[in-house]
Amino acid sequence: MSAVINFSINLDKLDKNRIQKTKSGTFYNFGLSVNDETGQYGDNCGVFIAQTKEEREAKQKRSYVGNGKVVWTDGSIVLAEKVERTAQAAPVATEEADFPF
Repeated sequence: MSAVINFSINLDKLDKNRIQKTKSGTFYNFGLSVNDETGQYGDNCGVFIAQTKEEREAKQKRSYVGNGKVVWTDGSIVLAEKVERTAQAAPVATEEADFPF
């Protein structure tokens, strides 16, 4: 393990149209950025709604939904290796999901 990051997400900011239901569960995709500097509240991470390829290419602004901080690191975070996937059905977004909150 290279790092532990604690963060909070403002659930009121989530677009329910981005909820994906699959055979293995219900998912919401997020991105997490780790900044080089600490903010005024002691945070150095930002949590945002993951963008589609089209949104990234159109250079749309990220929708931030939370923040956090690195609470431990061994100083050696590495890039994840790309894993080739076999052809599977794509996740289907649903209008409404059953969440416990």
